[in-house]
Amino acid sequence: MRELKRSLDIHEYIYYLKKIFDSPAARKILSKLSTPKKIEKILSIYCGLEDPKGLSEKLQAFTLSEIIKKSAEKFDIDEDLLKNGLKDRFYRRGLANVIAGIARYGITVPQRLFAPFLVVWDFTKMCNLRCQHCYSNAGKMGHELTLLEKLELVNQLDEAGVVAISFSGGEPLMSSDFWLTAEHAKRLGFHVSVATNGTLIDEDVAKKLKGIVDYVEISLDSPNPKAHDSFRGVKGAFEGAIERIKNCIKAGIQTGIATTATKKNLSEIPELVELVEELGAYRLVVFNFVPTGRGKGITDMDLNDTEIEWLLKFLYDSMPNKDIQLLSTSPLYAVVAVKRIAEGKGKSMTPTHLTDVCIPKEGTLMLSDFIGGCGAGRLYCGIRPNGDITPCVFIPIVVGNYRESFIKVWQENRVLEALRDRDSTNYGCSKCEYRCICGGCRARAYGYYGDLYEIDPGCFLSIS
Repeated sequence: MRELKRSLDIHEYIYYLKKIFDSPAARKILSKLSTPKKIEKILSIYCGLEDPKGLSEKLQAFTLSEIIKKSAEKFDIDEDLLKNGLKDRFYRRGLANVIAGIARYGITVPQRLFAPFLVVWDFTKMCNLRCQHCYSNAGKMGHELTLLEKLELVNQLDEAGVVAISFSGGEPLMSSDFWLTAEHAKRLGFHVSVATNGTLIDEDVAKKLKGIVDYVEISLDSPNPKAHDSFRGVKGAFEGAIERIKNCIKAGIQTGIATTATKKNLSEIPELVELVEELGAYRLVVFNFVPTGRGKGITDMDLNDTEIEWLLKFLYDSMPNKDIQLLSTSPLYAVVAVKRIAEGKGKSMTPTHLTDVCIPKEGTLMLSDFIGGCGAGRLYCGIRPNGDITPCVFIPIVVGNYRESFIKVWQENRVLEALRDRDSTNYGCSKCEYRCICGGCRARAYGYYGDLYEIDPGCFLSIS
């Protein structure tokens, strides 16, 4: 046995676990642990957080620990570090979801999950701004779930094995039900985040949020106050956003800044990066422009393929020199990363706007089956204020309602099933070598062509 063993990034470990579990014997064992909740419990026993109850749990914990132990030995992983990592609820919950997906579907490309990692919940249609690109056309309150229904929805997401809930809107902090619902989600162990315009986050609200949410993302469309205010439709919005960002950072909340890239602010992105770093935020997330909601009226502001390529390369190339994450919701960002790594000009992958990950030494494409590019209907989904479920908050197609059973809709809806099949002849990217790490933005395809499976009109690969 080697004297030293290395620690392992969770994404790399998931890749190796998938290799270990892709055997008839392992899948037979996993089939008995049929849901993420059950697997999470066994992982808790494995890492010493809980004691087994009854002979069945003892046997399941022993069997799973033997599988993990063998995989740790095979790949020279420090098992003690792995156990310590599994004590983190989000790590454990995410891994349980992946393992449950393997147990249910086997190894797939991209990998199918038992439940989404992330649910973006448009909690309310109420909003105190009038942003030009608003996908939900927010403003006045529409039909919303009651508080009891909201709490029941959170319970369903917990039972399904969802890892993270992001409260969005409209402006979620305008809803009186936000606090009780977010607190309930936090108690159940979700990673809780809120996407907000920040206008309501004074110092007291920031302190209150600190005890509930794990991450706050505040919108900032330009480093120029007049430009930001114009885009947001309210004078003074820029100063308010800056002050609220500072309040969150001061309160100790992990804080990100979100911006939507358009022709109006493209040249300002480098300056915006400097501002985000100066403020001490955690990350800047640059969103794709999607022509939906009020965005349908400003398609002339969208970037062309050349501008998108420049932007993504700028973000990726700038990140090593910055103390912040520079991410994008564009699936094409992963292609830029793969190419830069292949050229010896980069070290990290950028699978989604949620995180960046280190690439294992075996090669840049080895994680493609886990990354999967566009996560609509595969890694995440949207929920509207009335409980309707959509593949993505930017895709206005209702695939069901939580009252039908959230997990049933997620696992059985035909639209969601089709979004997971990158090899279908109906899929516009089916012949592209990068379909499993990119796949094109399905929301942009639908917004421009009314077809979920068309090529993303901003793709710089399809014409190069």
